[in-house]
Amino acid sequence: MGTVFKLIPYGISNFKQVRSENKYLVDKTMYFEKMEQAGNFLFLVRPRRFGKSLFLNMLEAYYDVNEKSGFEELFRGLYVADHPTENRNKYQVMHLDFSLVGSDVERLQENFDFYLSMRCDSFARKYARFYPDGFVEEVRRLQHGEQKLNYINVAAHTAGCPLYLVVDEYDNFTNNVLNIKGHDAYHALTHGTGFYRDVFKLFKPMFDRIIMLGVSPITLDDLTSGYNIALNITMDPRFNQMLGFSEDEVRQMIRYYKDAGAIKEDVTEDSIIDDIKPWYDNYCFAEESFGKEPSMFNSDMVCYYMNNLIGLGSRPKELVDPNTMTDYGKLKRLIEIDTLEGERLNVVHDIAEQGYVYGQIVSHFPAERMMEFGNFLSLLYYYGMLTIGGVEGELLKLTIPNNNVRLQYYHYLLDEYQSISCVNTTELSLYFSRAALDGDWQPLIKYICRAYHDTTAIRQLIEGERNLQGFMNAYLTLTNYYLIAPEMEFSHGYCDFFLLPNYAVYPMVKHSYILELKYLKADATDADAKRQWSEAVDQIKIYAADKKLQSMLHGTQLHPIVVQIKGYDAIRIEEVGGGK
Repeated sequence: MGTVFKLIPYGISNFKQVRSENKYLVDKTMYFEKMEQAGNFLFLVRPRRFGKSLFLNMLEAYYDVNEKSGFEELFRGLYVADHPTENRNKYQVMHLDFSLVGSDVERLQENFDFYLSMRCDSFARKYARFYPDGFVEEVRRLQHGEQKLNYINVAAHTAGCPLYLVVDEYDNFTNNVLNIKGHDAYHALTHGTGFYRDVFKLFKPMFDRIIMLGVSPITLDDLTSGYNIALNITMDPRFNQMLGFSEDEVRQMIRYYKDAGAIKEDVTEDSIIDDIKPWYDNYCFAEESFGKEPSMFNSDMVCYYMNNLIGLGSRPKELVDPNTMTDYGKLKRLIEIDTLEGERLNVVHDIAEQGYVYGQIVSHFPAERMMEFGNFLSLLYYYGMLTIGGVEGELLKLTIPNNNVRLQYYHYLLDEYQSISCVNTTELSLYFSRAALDGDWQPLIKYICRAYHDTTAIRQLIEGERNLQGFMNAYLTLTNYYLIAPEMEFSHGYCDFFLLPNYAVYPMVKHSYILELKYLKADATDADAKRQWSEAVDQIKIYAADKKLQSMLHGTQLHPIVVQIKGYDAIRIEEVGGGK
């Protein structure tokens, strides 16, 4: 195109690299002064892939005394360039990223000590000019990380050098221990004379300021007596929008690339927002902010989408970044440390099937109490699997944030269903193709209904219409031909499923579907079935004629289908009149 524009910093967490390569940056530096005002020792939990590492790297560059001479160039155009605080470039910064320790739990103490030693050696070389001759050599001579920390602590206080500690992924390897080795190994690590606990005891008296970020508050609670945190700002409304992107920030990004000619003319700002909002938006991290501040987009997801749109000229075929599937695996292991059964299993099903649950968020809890109902909900919230979607008295309405997270729940359910009765997904894909391209929908619906029968016949896992909908939803999401919209409102009613053509990626799709599911208990009479069927037919005809629905078909032929299940058997499946 011949137009020079900033590239998206997708996957880059090095702030100096982002600035030196002139990549696009959403300014979050206005939060530095808010953090200073909040306290000296801060702790924040946010879901994975929310821009934590880049933010911490930017914060390190701001406070690092070695970056003082390059401040104007590094922060030009950002909020702090015009509003610097007194603490700018004041500190020697030690940056620890515990995700780099590794996951070999058999050699964890050795690996942690090696990593801490390397970081202390690097710190000594970086700030050698502030210390007497021989400082670097003395730090390197010491054998262990704790010894090096203690030596640096004494030297820094003697020289009058203020220290700032930045800890990223503070809970990374402790969660790995919890996942792989269980509670006993985790307890030994974080309680009593555990080496991780001992290191944390050194932090607070050594550093003038500390910021720690992670994805769960479990380790924090178990380390409390070793490291008395001053302020947990996770649900503080002042920091609700510190990580992630607001809609205004996303729109500014889109306008920048539209003005630069990097986005095709027929792709509008509103069309991009409409495309990504159901998939990446709707996070709220503070009860006081709900309804008062805009919800937040997952920043990593937005960058993934925009990187495709700008680099390849089209939106990504898969709206969910494949990298997030590794997050799903980690979450699944963490949830299943204790066997997921009984009430907790029902909670996961309820959330997946109705999209919300009522409860309260606990600020921290020990690992051994992680699977208690309230703590379990909190864990899902901290991992971004639930967000604040309403306030009702003393309870929060905790909702699934978006389609990206909803898919992770469905994958969880699918794994569970598949473990009971395996479904041939290759065969299912063929049926999806026939339904989408040829309008031959019966093999698809009958196949899913048969899978429902086989699963529930083996184990009475699913009972009732809402659970039937959850099962159907999980299997319908296995196709990319359609965007699955459950409980969409048409003509003052809620259609169970609308299979909306994914026309932006698959313009060849010729057929769309609305499904009305009806469930009967096994002891229902024929009269009950007949009456229910008649009501369902009347309902789906009204939905099919809805003007809003008609405007979303994009030229496809609509098939209104009613499915009636009795117990776990499909007793009637028909397309009814009213479609066009």
